[in-house]
Amino acid sequence: MSRISCATTETGSFLPPARSLNASSSSGRRLSRYRRWHAHERGELQTKNTKSARRRLKRRAKKESRHAACENHKISKQVVAVAERTGRGVAIEELGGIRDRVRPNRHQRAALSSWPFHQLGAFIAYKARRAGVPFQEVDARYTSQMCPRCGHTAKNNRPTRDAFRCRRCGLAGSADVVAAVNVRTRARSAWVFVTMPAPV
Repeated sequence: MSRISCATTETGSFLPPARSLNASSSSGRRLSRYRRWHAHERGELQTKNTKSARRRLKRRAKKESRHAACENHKISKQVVAVAERTGRGVAIEELGGIRDRVRPNRHQRAALSSWPFHQLGAFIAYKARRAGVPFQEVDARYTSQMCPRCGHTAKNNRPTRDAFRCRRCGLAGSADVVAAVNVRTRARSAWVFVTMPAPV
């Protein structure tokens, strides 16, 4: 949950390209190590439960919050810059309430419970508007369970957490990529609706 695994443009190609994606993966690993270290230090301070430890916990919480905001600024800046350079729009899932929608594995729980996803969405939105880049949030429900080719939606379209295989038409691929295609499709429909001329 500490990095963007893929993003899709409004024309269906995927961002960032391979070179940038590898760099993002490396950055994600460093961020994960940073957050694990902070979690370890936080646990030790909580165990001490002294007045001094509580003061240090407050300072550490503020430091982690600043770090998360900095990372969210970097991610949102990269996404909007690519969209602006290529003349495309940005579509994302509605990130609010993500903690209630997903079932993270044991290693993802700490990151999911503490990362400010709503802040990330807000940063992308205002940077996109400032740059004149079309921006659209879409309903995230079933984006990784629905087949983008035939529309069949079922839990068993996801044989594993990372894989997708449609039980009706046989389309197979990465669950992340399938979700990205569905986000793009929903964003296109929503964008047509919000830009429709008012009836006279």
